[in-house]
Formats: sequence, C-alpha cells, structure tokens
Amino acid sequence: MRSARPTLRCLQEDLDLPLPPVTATLDETDHPIVAKAAEQFVDAEAKHERIRAIDDQVLFKVKVQRWRGAVWIDADLPWLVAAGRREDGSGDDFYAKLEAEGKAARAQYNATHAEALKTVTSTTHFLPTREDHIRYRAEAGVRFVRRLRTTLLDLVRATLRDGREHAVDFDTFTLGLQVRADDGHETYLAVRITGSVPPNLTTIILRNVPGCEVEGWYPEYALPERELLPAEQAWSNIMDPRAAAEVLDHVD
Repeated sequence: MRSARPTLRCLQEDLDLPLPPVTATLDETDHPIVAKAAEQFVDAEAKHERIRAIDDQVLFKVKVQRWRGAVWIDADLPWLVAAGRREDGSGDDFYAKLEAEGKAARAQYNATHAEALKTVTSTTHFLPTREDHIRYRAEAGVRFVRRLRTTLLDLVRATLRDGREHAVDFDTFTLGLQVRADDGHETYLAVRITGSVPPNLTTIILRNVPGCEVEGWYPEYALPERELLPAEQAWSNIMDPRAAAEVLDHVD
C-alpha cells in the first residue's frame, strides 16, 4: 500500500493549507489527519471502518484528536478525500455533514439527468481529479531521487566494507558500485549501470553518489573484475576519504 495523500481539494479547502511546490510530496503534508491516514492505511491487509451512510463509494473513517476524515482507496493508493473538525458535544458531525452533502449532490444530479441515480448519496465530486493524478505523477521524480540517494548510500557503505561489487535492481535497470584502491592509496569508486537508461538519468545517478566530485566522472570500458556487457556503461571517480568515513559511520 502506498502512502495516503490528500486530494488537492481536501488540502486547500478542508485543511486550509497552501499547495506546496512539487518537490514536496503531498503524503508528507504536516497535518494530524494526513499523518493518521498514512499510519492507518500503511498495511493493505488491515481492517478499516466504513462510512456506512455513503453508499455510492466505499469511504473509510479516519479519526485523530478532533479531526475526522474520509479515505477512498484507488488500487493501492489511499486518498484522503474529505476532512473536518469534530465540534464540541458532537461525535459524528463531520460524517453527518458528509452524508448530507452526498444526498444533496445526488438530488441535484437527479434533477438535471433523465436517468436518476439509484444510490442514496453521490460523492464522486470528492474523488481525485485529473489534476490530482497529474500532481502525483509530477512528484514521481522526487520519490525516485529519494530512493536513489538511499540506495546509493547503502551500496557505497557495503562496498567500502568488503571491496566487492554490490548492486540493486530498479524497474528498468541495475545499479552497481565497487570500490577500487590503487598503490597511491586513493579510493576509486566505479559505478556500473546495466540496462537502457536515458543520458539525463545517468547524470542524476552520478550527481548523487556521495563523496565524489560531480565533474570528476570518467567513462570506463571494463570493471575491476570483468569486461562490460553490451547493455552496460561504467564510470569511475575518486572518493573523498572523509566522505567515505562519514558513510561508514552513518547510522540509519
């Protein structure tokens, strides 16, 4: 299950929060109800309480402090589609309001369409829109770079410890790293990329290798222990020994 995120409408109208730049993923929005939704829906097998008053969509309850929310799951992506505060002296006022809005939307639809809805409520206007999906796809680059940085740190740490090549498979390519030491006691770090990747992706990978100068990468035509495969590229750089020590000392 991917991390729960608010819709743009919920973020701006219900939570009264500004839309952050695309470098900030909406599932990390600093708000109690978003954090609770992320916590509650992290496990795809977990059971959740359905909002029974809503019958045209399957919406689930989220509760934290005085905040109440409704979550709709699209495949493995939970969306916080509506949220509000519980008023003093009332435990279910948010869900009562949600039901009333759903009934009003259903009545309005039926008044303007020949074929009436057979459900009691209509809540499709709360669901993610095209703009929500565009925003989610735009954040994909941020999520990838974060994963890449974590992976590179793990690979560098592993190869510094034993001098062997360590690799991780991504969706369309494999990334491998290996440390090489020469007689002058300089530490060389070799990066190999197996698979078809665009040049800009290679640049992003090399820029995020810890302890190496961005302009210091040189192409290689063999790895320390073997020749390159037809679908491989390799690069090498000198690694700052202080950065290497910091990587080894790093604690997750």
